[in-house]
Amino acid sequence: MADQTHVLFVEDDDVIREATQLALERDGFAVTAMPDGLSGLEAFRADQPDIALLDVMLPGLDGVSLCRRIRDESTVPVIMLSARADSIDVVLGLEAGADDYVTKPFDGAVLVARIRAVLRRFGHAGGGDRADAGSAADTGGVLTFGELEVDTEGMEVRRAGRPVALTPTEMRLLLEFSSAPGTVFSRDRLLERVWDYGWGGDTRVVDVHVQRLRTKIGQDRIETVRGFGYKLKA
Repeated sequence: MADQTHVLFVEDDDVIREATQLALERDGFAVTAMPDGLSGLEAFRADQPDIALLDVMLPGLDGVSLCRRIRDESTVPVIMLSARADSIDVVLGLEAGADDYVTKPFDGAVLVARIRAVLRRFGHAGGGDRADAGSAADTGGVLTFGELEVDTEGMEVRRAGRPVALTPTEMRLLLEFSSAPGTVFSRDRLLERVWDYGWGGDTRVVDVHVQRLRTKIGQDRIETVRGFGYKLKA
């Protein structure tokens, strides 16, 4: 397991849990599968997985609450699994700190592709050895935007001199904006550059992450350009 990517998979449906675990293991992942939120939280703390897949509807401790508990303790990537694409649970999961979501029922190949896309952003090679993470901004040094300082080498952010704690996805999003301040980034472009989507994705993922980022770096630092996307104020 030491040289494999370790997946924590929490799903209460026995058939889905067992079939998905087998599919992921065939693709080279090491999988810990748990049937409910409380056992999932215990497994997370004990095993320190590289990524967590959480069903929204879980007994004992629901998936959104489990995600929030994980995010309180770690920046490990989290993908939510939701039975309905239009469910409010999707937004709640993203607001709780999830990095992406997949709608059930899902194709195994699609799930693996989404897992690997998230892992690439976090510096893992899906289903195998670790890989170096790419950077959205390779300019080096410290970029300053008003009271906001972005250290693109040290991967640190300060606001008014105080450290700002960002998840890796939030950091990549900020680096993307910082690479071209004043430039409007469409949601589709951000999905491609930050989330590594080679296909169309749900733009709500972008909107919720921008909202989360704003609460940390300043509500007025990222401007909405209606009908086009977002830009970082220079």
